[in-house]
Amino acid sequence: MNTEKSQNRYLSNDYILKNPTWDREDSPWKAMLVYEALQRTRISPTSIVEVGCGAGDVLDTLRSNYPGTRLTGFDIAPAATTFWADHKEKDITFVLGDFLTDSSDHYDVALLLDVIEHLDDPFHFLSKIRNRADHFVFHFPLDLSALSVLRETPLLYVREKVGHIHYYTKSLALALLADCGFEVLDWKYSGAFFNAPQKSFKTRLAGVFRKILCALNRDLGVRALGGETLIVVARPSASGLAHNSK
Repeated sequence: MNTEKSQNRYLSNDYILKNPTWDREDSPWKAMLVYEALQRTRISPTSIVEVGCGAGDVLDTLRSNYPGTRLTGFDIAPAATTFWADHKEKDITFVLGDFLTDSSDHYDVALLLDVIEHLDDPFHFLSKIRNRADHFVFHFPLDLSALSVLRETPLLYVREKVGHIHYYTKSLALALLADCGFEVLDWKYSGAFFNAPQKSFKTRLAGVFRKILCALNRDLGVRALGGETLIVVARPSASGLAHNSK
């Protein structure tokens, strides 16, 4: 999104060849996380933009929750546009382009769902985007855990298949936002592992151990075993806004 290196995967067909569904099957779940987070923070947006909207299914799902809200999606990937026609009845504006350079609009809420981990320079991107909305909803996959570091294969897998080049724990994700001038209003683990299908006996057995450890200490369980994501609502901090005005 902000430099050529991270764009190449999405400007070419590399991403869609490795992810032909563009992870559309996860979109209703992500939309639910967004809606619940906005409800918890009592934010009722009249305009929502999703930066890195992909196939557009999150906005499509949110339409039923926000029938009168202006919905806009931006993505730099030409391949993503092949899905946008599926949403033509939902009054959603989709734009093929870079939100930071191809638009100057301001929104009540900006969604950045599974975006930050793909960027060459998340610090630069976040500092540039923080004055473009009143509130932000972030979704971070928490790839970094003791188990993923020991095994290493999971980190290499998400790097190759879906292009994650930065890896986060909860605390690292929240620290990144603070460093970039955001004030966190609400955060919550999504329960990703427990909502995913667990077909094999080995996976179910590991799930039992995970439930026990997380029941004793959720943060410790996630840092040790991973398998979680984080949904965050934030707004530009006073110091961040002051910096932008200089």
